Amino acid sequence: MTVRRGATLLAVLAAGALTGCSTLGYYAQSVGGHLALMRAARPVPQWLDDPATPATLRERLRLSQRMRDFAVRELKLPDNPSYRRYADLQRNAAVWNVVAAPELSLQLKTWCFPVMGCVGYRGYFDRTQADALAGELVRQQSLEVLVYGVPAYSTLGWTNWLGGDPLLNTFIGWIDGELARLIFHELAHQVVYASDDTMFNESFATAVERLGGARWLEREGSAEAREAYRRHDQRRREFKALTLAARTDLDAIYRSEVDDATKRTRKTERLAALRAEYARVKAERWGGYAGYDGWFERANNAAFAIQAAYDELVPQFERLFESQGGDFERFYAEVRRLAALPKAERHATLRAS
Repeated sequence: MTVRRGATLLAVLAAGALTGCSTLGYYAQSVGGHLALMRAARPVPQWLDDPATPATLRERLRLSQRMRDFAVRELKLPDNPSYRRYADLQRNAAVWNVVAAPELSLQLKTWCFPVMGCVGYRGYFDRTQADALAGELVRQQSLEVLVYGVPAYSTLGWTNWLGGDPLLNTFIGWIDGELARLIFHELAHQVVYASDDTMFNESFATAVERLGGARWLEREGSAEAREAYRRHDQRRREFKALTLAARTDLDAIYRSEVDDATKRTRKTERLAALRAEYARVKAERWGGYAGYDGWFERANNAAFAIQAAYDELVPQFERLFESQGGDFERFYAEVRRLAALPKAERHATLRAS
């Protein structure tokens, strides 16, 4: 299935009242998981100098450092230790996120805790614990849930004194354009973070990754990298168009003034139509490409809701970037100003920009 860019350590460390273990125990496993990840990381030069490092990995690490330098030089992203080290976690995800939404709503469930605020997802280093929470949300609250692996998460710059967020085996092998976008996305979280506003934070980081990724490919990418990314991005755009149309229709169904039984029937019919349309596009336009099969098999309100959190405000952020003359430093300053506003005012101001 398609995965989102990542999470923040905020979600990974959220208190765990529904896990069946004490809050202290949950924090212990979360902190322990993060420290284990940090201990596994070594500076990129050490990997490059190690004769046991495979040639393919050595090439990807060199490329990542060119992207990291580009992020500072061209995108004005933080110049700090993040993404200057690499770790092989011996697994295919950094953490597993749990997201949930009601049966007849696209409103994400949020988890809130002191000081750091609220988020619309919850992260675990252990897949079994993520599945356990998902099961409890279904049984106890009748929510629709989704558990998905994410390749990286941001510590918002809080752990740069420990070496910063590392490159990981979970994404180092991605095509060039996608690797650049992930690095830029996670670094963007270190620039601006608004408490209690997952949509603002993730849409901002997604806008930065899109703008930065396009600039990287234009200025530094090879012709082969640009073509590979063009094919990949075309599929992604068509995927988003399909799912946005379905999400819009589902939201209208849920808000309509009909009884719940009718809403359920219309929901089932719309999801069936979505899956049929996907099968057609996959066969006719994508040559049978199956990378989104998992998403469509598991598509539910939680999946649509978390997608909205990452995409909803991206066009507004991109317009804001253009209004600042395409200058990243001015853009970040304006986003920081917005982040300081109350949430409702922040969204209204951004949408009006």
